[in-house]
Amino acid sequence: MRILCVDDEVLVLRLTMDLCHELRQNPEVTGFTRALDALEWLETNAADIILLDINMPDMDGITLATKIKEKHPDTAIIFVTGYSEYAVDAFNLHASGYLLKPMSAERLAEEVDYALSRKPERRQGRIVVKTFGDFDLIVDGKVVYFSRTKSKELLAYLVDRQGRSVTRAALFAALWEEGMYDRSKQKYLDVVIRSLRDTLAKYDAGEILEMGKGGLRIREDKIDCDLYRLLEGDADAINSYRGEYMSSYPWASLTEAYVDRVRNHL
Repeated sequence: MRILCVDDEVLVLRLTMDLCHELRQNPEVTGFTRALDALEWLETNAADIILLDINMPDMDGITLATKIKEKHPDTAIIFVTGYSEYAVDAFNLHASGYLLKPMSAERLAEEVDYALSRKPERRQGRIVVKTFGDFDLIVDGKVVYFSRTKSKELLAYLVDRQGRSVTRAALFAALWEEGMYDRSKQKYLDVVIRSLRDTLAKYDAGEILEMGKGGLRIREDKIDCDLYRLLEGDADAINSYRGEYMSSYPWASLTEAYVDRVRNHL
């Protein structure tokens, strides 16, 4: 289990982290005094529980929690503050808990246990694909970094195709809306595919990509994808959808409209 602690007061942050280390779950604990540093860390990492101070100079905890929920809707957030008047705002964000300073080890343990009890029992796979909002691939809790943006988009498009094989010509048409699929473009697509394969191999996730004579496909049985779970009627996936699907890619708008219709009828 991973816990992220954010508090602008160094001594309070150290105390909070020390109390987290005493939890029976024996969590991995990371801490930051600046909200922006925490957001940057979350770009390449994931946390099960985040303990947030509310009064911070660079960004208040409510705003930070909103940004975190947009990117990581399943992460449990527990606010830690000396001011009880923020409780309404906290719970409007569906916070998992609210602790008043100075907190005790017993109260922290209670809130952590409660937050964990509310998480779905379904065990998340080691290769996770997030399509709601921006697209991300997460392997063993780490967000995958792609050296080529087109390689990431290629993978996103294959996920969108939900396991169907896609020819190279069709891939090119989707990723490059304008342009002729000539010899030079074929070679460039080969470079993009090779880069994707290298990245997946680096993260020990090559099994999710299948290449054949007819084209490329994603192995949907090898990934834990929010889109796939929503289409299967999974309640947690349905509740985590906020109306945005792979928002960086124009070609995703058709699937987004379909997901909206499906969700409205569930």
